[in-house]
Formats: sequence, structure tokens, C-alpha cells
Amino acid sequence: MAVAKLRMKAGTKGINTLPFAAKGSYIFLNTFFMDKNHCIAITGAAGFIGSYLTGFLNQKGYTNLILVDDFTQPAKKPNFIGKRYARLIDRNSFIEWWTGRADAVQYCFHLGARTDTTEPNYAIHKHFNLDYSIAVWERCYRFNVPLVYASSAATYGNGDQGYDDTGALPTLMQPLNAYGISKNQFDIWASRQEYKPPFWAGLKFFNVYGPNEYHKNRMASVIFHAYNQIKQTGAMRLFKSHHPNYADGQQQRDFIYVKDIINIAEWMMRRKPQSGIYNAGTGKARTFNDLATAVFNAMQLPVNIEYIDTPTDIRDKYQYYTQAKMDKLLAAGYPHQFYELETGVQEYVTQYLKENKYF
Repeated sequence: MAVAKLRMKAGTKGINTLPFAAKGSYIFLNTFFMDKNHCIAITGAAGFIGSYLTGFLNQKGYTNLILVDDFTQPAKKPNFIGKRYARLIDRNSFIEWWTGRADAVQYCFHLGARTDTTEPNYAIHKHFNLDYSIAVWERCYRFNVPLVYASSAATYGNGDQGYDDTGALPTLMQPLNAYGISKNQFDIWASRQEYKPPFWAGLKFFNVYGPNEYHKNRMASVIFHAYNQIKQTGAMRLFKSHHPNYADGQQQRDFIYVKDIINIAEWMMRRKPQSGIYNAGTGKARTFNDLATAVFNAMQLPVNIEYIDTPTDIRDKYQYYTQAKMDKLLAAGYPHQFYELETGVQEYVTQYLKENKYF
């Protein structure tokens, strides 16, 4: 289905949630901690951000975890080997499993998604990013479980309306690909619901990088690809600019270290500010030249950047600038400082990529 036609359906008026009559016995309390005896469900737990969250929670003493994903992919196996958890559940079985167990889960981090921005088949994105997310939401409502889920900055499209999570309505956004459209449709659907979890937050992830993305191949972060390219050739290739306002390599992104993403997600679940959609970036756009330079410096090599034409099939959808407006999160009381690009890249390269380590 064409992107233009999909945008017309952004309101998802044909999708309705049916209120469940029964609820679980778990009583939601707006406390500033997560009980280590309670069960935490993490979807996408074998993936990049989900596996990092699992390790992060393990470090804090949380082991009563339900990890949900497709665990049959060999490339993802190192992401969850060695982690401590209560059980693994295949993503195709999870919803049915949870439906019959009212008190099984007390917190839910829904991070599973189809994230390939170059996949044109909208039906795939709809299944994983919209329909599955609705099923998770309905069980969180039914069983009174707080929910933190992964949205995406891809919902903002080319950024003509800015990157403001307090201003532009999801219905006005114009995502550039099927992935962004599916994520935006769920944001729209969630914001219209009368029946909601006791707390919910959708986090619009900007350009995330960090450990545990080895399996992502072409969808891995620019830092990951830069490191491997420099290691193999001694040079880093960046796309030329095809926009009169940007010099080559001066295209900008809001790059955020996965540690910051997990800090935001965990803080949301603990503190439970006002429910809604929040940006998850640093609020500071940096250039691709900055990023490449940071990688060369971390590898202790001279900077050697080459510029190549942006492929014509993505040129008209290429974003030249993204920068999260972070006022809403900060006004809610978020206390942590974000990693500077150079600091995050230095840690990622020297402690993980060079050592081929996982978190």
C-alpha cells in the first residue's frame, strides 16, 4: 500500500478496543520504586534495547523477568545468554499466555517491534507495531499494569512540524515510511482510548546507539557501521548533502546513548509522571562529521572522511535535521544528564566494539 494512502488511515478509526469486564487483583500504587518481588514483562527482550534493559535491571537486582521475543534467531542469542530471568516466552504465545494469568505481570516494558525502516510491506509493520501493541495495551488495562512502550522519532517525518512532544498532534504528523506510519498509528490509537492502563508512557526514541546491536546489520547505528568501516578501510564514508542549507557531513541527528534511553524508561516506570507521549532524545543535534570524528578519536586514528552520493531511492525521504524537544520530560522532573556524543561513543567503542562485548 502506498505511503500516501496509509497516511489517510492515520486515525485508525476502524480499530476499536473492547473494555474487559474483569480485572486482576493487583492494586496499582503510584510509588517511586518497582518491587523486586513483582514480575516485569519485557517484549523485544532479545533485541538491542530490550536486552540492554534486561541487563540493566539484573544489575539492580531484578530477576523476576518475563522475557518475550523470537528467541530462535542465532544472531540474537548472545543478547540474552547469561541474563537472569524467570522465563522466556515466544512473542507469538505471549498474549494468549498473559490473557489467562491476571496476576502474572505487574510492570510491562513493550519494546518489541519491527524496526526496519526500509521494509515497504505495511502489513508486516501493522502486525508487529500496531496490532500487537494494541493487544499488549488491552491486557495492561485489563490487569491494571503500568506500561512503558517504544514509539519512535520516525513518527515526525521530515520534521517540518518540529519535534515537539507537547505540540504537534500525532494525527497531523507525516511519517516518511511504513515503519513510522505504524508507530504513529499506535500513538494516535493510544491517545484516543477511554480505557487505559493505570499509567502509560510512549517514548519517541531518536537515534539510539550502544551495546547489543551486533545483530541489526544495516539497521544498526551509524556509530556501529562507522567503527567497522574504519577498522576495515581506515576511512569513513558519509552521504553527501543534496540540500542547499547543509554542507557535506553537516546533516544533523539527535544521537542518544542506549544508557540514557534505559534511564528514561526505568525512571518513567518508577516515578510515573503524567501519562502520555514523551520524546527520548538528548535535545542536542550533532553533525555526522562530529560523529565520525568521535569514532576516529575513540579508535585513536586520524580523521579520514569520504563523501558519497545519497542513494536516489532514499534521497527524497532523507532527514537532514532531528532534535528532540525535551522540555516535557524535564518538566516532569527527569533528573539525569544525557551523555555527550563524544563520551558515549568513547565508551561504546573502547568497552564494547573493540572487545566484541555485550552488556
